[in-house]
Parts: sequence; structure tokens; C-alpha cells
Amino acid sequence: MDSFATAAYPFLVMKELLRTNDPLLLVRATDLLASEGIPAFPLDQHMSVLEGSIGVLPRRLMVADRDFFMAQAILRDNGLR
Repeated sequence: MDSFATAAYPFLVMKELLRTNDPLLLVRATDLLASEGIPAFPLDQHMSVLEGSIGVLPRRLMVADRDFFMAQAILRDNGLR
């Protein structure tokens, strides 16, 4: 991504906060971050269609780069990381 896109759309720079096979952990982390005002974006939720719904492929939780440090602290303080 070029520097113009990064400057114009800083929310496009995302970091992986969490990778898990546990869908409940993913939902809990997303809700916890939302309650703190940090938008989180779950990825790979629909990969179960390809894997046959056996839960082998991990799902990822992404946050904006600017929120990454605070999001890590929130998950750690609540025992999710």
C-alpha cells in the first residue's frame, strides 16, 4: 500500500490481534473491544464452508494499527490473551 493510501485511509492499516479456532473467544473479544470503542473485524469466519465445518482453520481478529496496543492490553487485562 502506498503512503498516500495510508495517509488518506489510516483505518486500512490492520494488524492481527488474535488467531483462534474458538468462535466464542472471537465473539467475546470482538464484543469486549466494541464496548471499549475499538472496532474489530473478524476474518475467515466463513472458511468453515471450505473445511467442512470441523473447525480446523483458525479465524483472525483484526484491529486498526492505531488501536493495536490498546486492544492487546484490553484482551490481556480480561484474560483473553
